[in-house]
Amino acid sequence: MSVLLIHPPVVKPSEPPAGLAKLAGALSSHNIPHCIVDANIEGILSLLGNAPGGPDRWTQRACRNSVRNLARIKERSLYGSFAQYRRVVGEICRLLDVSSAPYSVKMSVADYQHHKGSPVKSRDLLFAAEHPEENPFYKYFEKRLNGLLQGEGCSMAGLSLNYLSQALTAFAMIGFIKKRFPLVKIVLGGGLITSWMKSAAWRNPFSGLVDHCVAGPGEAPLLSLLGREPQGNVHYQPDFRGFFADDYMAPGFVLPYAASTGCYWGRCSFCPERAEGNRYTQVSPHTVTAELDRIVSDTKPVLIHLVDNAISPAVLRALVKDRPGVPWYGFVRVTDDLSDPDFCSALKRSGCVMLKLGIESGDQHVLDAMQKGVGLSQVSRALKALAKAGIATYAYLLFGTPYEAERGARATLSFVAKHSQYITFMNVAIFNLPVNSPDARGLELKTFYEGDLSLYTDFVHPKGWDRRTVRAFLDREFKKDPAIRQIVQRQPPFFTSNHAPFFAINNL
Repeated sequence: MSVLLIHPPVVKPSEPPAGLAKLAGALSSHNIPHCIVDANIEGILSLLGNAPGGPDRWTQRACRNSVRNLARIKERSLYGSFAQYRRVVGEICRLLDVSSAPYSVKMSVADYQHHKGSPVKSRDLLFAAEHPEENPFYKYFEKRLNGLLQGEGCSMAGLSLNYLSQALTAFAMIGFIKKRFPLVKIVLGGGLITSWMKSAAWRNPFSGLVDHCVAGPGEAPLLSLLGREPQGNVHYQPDFRGFFADDYMAPGFVLPYAASTGCYWGRCSFCPERAEGNRYTQVSPHTVTAELDRIVSDTKPVLIHLVDNAISPAVLRALVKDRPGVPWYGFVRVTDDLSDPDFCSALKRSGCVMLKLGIESGDQHVLDAMQKGVGLSQVSRALKALAKAGIATYAYLLFGTPYEAERGARATLSFVAKHSQYITFMNVAIFNLPVNSPDARGLELKTFYEGDLSLYTDFVHPKGWDRRTVRAFLDREFKKDPAIRQIVQRQPPFFTSNHAPFFAINNL
């Protein structure tokens, strides 16, 4: 029995999917034949290679430069010139948008929006499955899947669906497989499927099309479907042998690695992980460093991306002790360790080039109400210690939570402006209320956007700090502050935090 594992478009094509590598590791450990298709990077490259011309000069220039741009985005020197980088990425995205426009789709390397079809409406996903030829990637996956399913004799196809930007194409691919190869079993998993299945309103609308939906880590369920039962809580080393390392849009192979699932803190109010009740599991720090050593030796990456929701302090200390020998970055909580200049210097020596920090707010009352478990003085010390050590920071800020009013937002503006010299990059978001959140009691809910698969809902803000008012504040005041504007202007377009480490490597 052979298994086909598929990563559908569209996701930022800078690295292979960590989830499929873990599934491949489980299958390899049980000697189960399998094939991996990163249809995301393959499909994007296919569209770029067949992009039509256009009447405007921008599109014509993008077409002329297509081959050169794909080569340039893999050159480290590009990340030393932000202006050149912006032009290259902009032209790549322009070609994707032009190629998808005849299909009523607006596309970039980071997003996929259909003008009529919605990824949170099951009827639109089922329509995509019934009419796969209406998808802009159809010519690519028709040829690719035909060759694999006919030649390899696969009896099962597993699709990993993590983002809404993948959903419509994933179902187009599922529909194609079901029409051409009706005996192939379809298994659907990934982060987005997990969120849908954890919703109280979940009533599987895909029965008859999808044979099995899997919530949470998929290694054990997949093996079980194949008649193999893992003994106890077995951890499988990711297997990257099925990926074409040279295809990705980055200056070398980026190795994604998960040292945990869930979040070790797990207390923040309105957190989707908490709302879904996802269990935290941690790979032992010794196993993490040992596996990274082996995988680095095999794959020769230029960068390690630790994809955990939050890298645990124990793993950070293990990386300090047993250095991976390659630059690395990931998301962390602000802890006492990060407030220690000596520890930050040790992190730098271990290869840490950037840390993503969930600061959320510059108002202590808001942080306390959110149960973040961190003080602003601690955040301040951490930002300064990391900057002194030469580690770039990518600060995540969240506006419009039920606990925030205009005063709290202005406190955040003041905090960020005061610490702007210590913040390298920044992500600014407006709060979305998870539909399953147990913290939503007492809030007056209203429709965010229609769809039986919606993950978020809107609400009447108890302090009058609604989304429209927040957005106006961000656009007219927060991002216009001179110190903050400099941080905003450093944001790599489209690829954002996936490419930010390369600018950090070049400029720190």
